Amino acid sequence: MDYAELPVDECLLGGDGEMLCFALDRARKEFAWKTGGLDAIQLRHRIPTSTMTLAGLIKHLAFVEDGFTAMAQGRPSGHLQEQQPADAPDEWESALTEEPDALYAVWYGAIERSRNAWAEMIKNGGLDTIVDDPDPAWNKNRRRILVDLLEENLIHLGHVDLLREAVDGRRGHGWPE
Repeated sequence: MDYAELPVDECLLGGDGEMLCFALDRARKEFAWKTGGLDAIQLRHRIPTSTMTLAGLIKHLAFVEDGFTAMAQGRPSGHLQEQQPADAPDEWESALTEEPDALYAVWYGAIERSRNAWAEMIKNGGLDTIVDDPDPAWNKNRRRILVDLLEENLIHLGHVDLLREAVDGRRGHGWPE
């Protein structure tokens, strides 16, 4: 899959769940466009004063998708976290040894699971459903978790801008239609 295949279902008059999912889909597609088509060396490129890489961002956002979605479902951890050995390096570091196709597959897989889960949660129970946390001070509804997931994606779009421009000069906002 590449950015052109990443779905973005237009939403002009939807409820808050549909509208937030639409905004998240647009952020995902923007991220996909800005990180797409690069080889392993380009994905591992660092700019001075930072250890962040495009490879690390791709894998990190896959873990974010899975983790936030699991939280909204009331599960303790996401699909990817459950597959990690306890002594495995974090996603930022382990991404540096993975091939681009594997990184993209992990991220696109997390997006697909997340999109399906959020559609189901919105349909069954909605965003007002309270999600319990072991610390009652952190109990929140699904809406808050979805907003946090969107925010995490948007924050990292700024990082991707800087990293991609340093790799090959690609700049801009949006993807070709």
